[in-house]
Amino acid sequence: MSEDERGVVFPAGADGRRSTAALGRAVVADALRPVDAAGALAAERETNWRGGYLTHFRRLVEAGLTSPPGARAVAEAGLTALHSRMRVAGPEGETSLADLVGAPAGRALHTVAVRGTAEPERELSLPFHGRRLRGDGLLRQLDGWVASGVIEPTCAEAVRTVAANPEWLALPDSTVVVLGAGAEMGPLTALLRWGATVAGVDLPRAPLWERVLDIARGGAGTLLVPVDDAAAGVDPGRAGADLITEVPEVAAWAAGLPGRPVLGNYVYADGATNVRVSTAVDALTVRLAGARPELALAFLATPTDVFAVPADAVAQSVQAYAARSRPAKLLGRPLRTVSGGRLLQRAYVPGTDPGIADSLVAQQGPNYALAKRLQRWRATTARAAGSTVSMNVAPPTRTRSVVKNRALAAAYAGAHRFGVEIFEPATSNVLMAALLVHDLHTGGGPAHEHPWQDEACQAAHGGLWRAAYQPRSALGLAALLGYGAARA
Repeated sequence: MSEDERGVVFPAGADGRRSTAALGRAVVADALRPVDAAGALAAERETNWRGGYLTHFRRLVEAGLTSPPGARAVAEAGLTALHSRMRVAGPEGETSLADLVGAPAGRALHTVAVRGTAEPERELSLPFHGRRLRGDGLLRQLDGWVASGVIEPTCAEAVRTVAANPEWLALPDSTVVVLGAGAEMGPLTALLRWGATVAGVDLPRAPLWERVLDIARGGAGTLLVPVDDAAAGVDPGRAGADLITEVPEVAAWAAGLPGRPVLGNYVYADGATNVRVSTAVDALTVRLAGARPELALAFLATPTDVFAVPADAVAQSVQAYAARSRPAKLLGRPLRTVSGGRLLQRAYVPGTDPGIADSLVAQQGPNYALAKRLQRWRATTARAAGSTVSMNVAPPTRTRSVVKNRALAAAYAGAHRFGVEIFEPATSNVLMAALLVHDLHTGGGPAHEHPWQDEACQAAHGGLWRAAYQPRSALGLAALLGYGAARA
């Protein structure tokens, strides 16, 4: 049995193929069915899922706007559909994903603690363009981002609150389990610099763990590492676990960690593997919540998705569209004409409340969209059940996974011409870690009536929600304008 056939896998069809498109269609259709029967039927009948998924993922958001119970029904049905369809493959055959909730661990994971040698930082500071912003400089940058529509006002307010309470940074009495310890967008480095206790989980790959261990030793906190033999000490070659194949093992290990548990989902993989690992993490979440009912959850939402946004975001975008330069207005009309209306569309109809910010990027594909939507569904259902949840929209960031895609790298290089700011990883990491700290000290941030308001609160979308143009209608032009800079 190959690695791709072990652990959490896509279901096999009648022809024996494990179709990611069939799974995606079925899950989206099931999620829509409680509130939008016509939308469910349209998703089921979509013959070109790779190219046509954008419409159906937008419809998932629109269908949930009918009422708070409607939004929660979409999330619950989507999770149920995924859990009922995905399978777990092992040497003795396949079982249902639900079996992972009670399956015994195949091996015991032990804990080795790595303590940093630095003094914890006593003040929130944000790396930005080669400097570290702190105090009044940090507050001025937050104000500037709000004024230019790069972050939501609630995001700035949350970071200001953390800056005013630096004793929060170390997260006393909590242990943050960072799934994806080596992830470029994870909070591990910032939390350890602040003196927090972090439990790292990532694949058993020695080079990865050598890097993570170096970060821990240079930090001020404590890193708890899962190893197969505690007596061997901190051996990068014996650390880590594969979430796709070892949900019971990681769950048993995490359940025994000290302090208030926080499960942070920062995993990422290419293509279909992203759905597999995200589904495995969701199964882990269900199992760990059963063992530790006080479990808090943490996620980073991608800005390249569909969100409902508040009326003031719509108003700022409408104003930006009206204030376009004369050359932009002169060029916009013929470009829209020759493109059949696809280029430089205005982002919103004036007065829409809430607006729909559709920033899905076709190049990222339906598997990426499903993996990220799964996390949003879990956040929605966990909040409804009374759990503390930190889920904030992260800014578009020049991560390795983005810049290796030439089209996206070029679009990011030209995005500033359309009012979108692209962040460096160091800035995004600290900003989002600060929001996590805020949420864990405030019970998940302010309570809202509708789930879309929870998702929109504290968003750091880089300007995608408040720019003049619908993001996808400007993507090609941004890539054209940024092509030279992306190659440099």
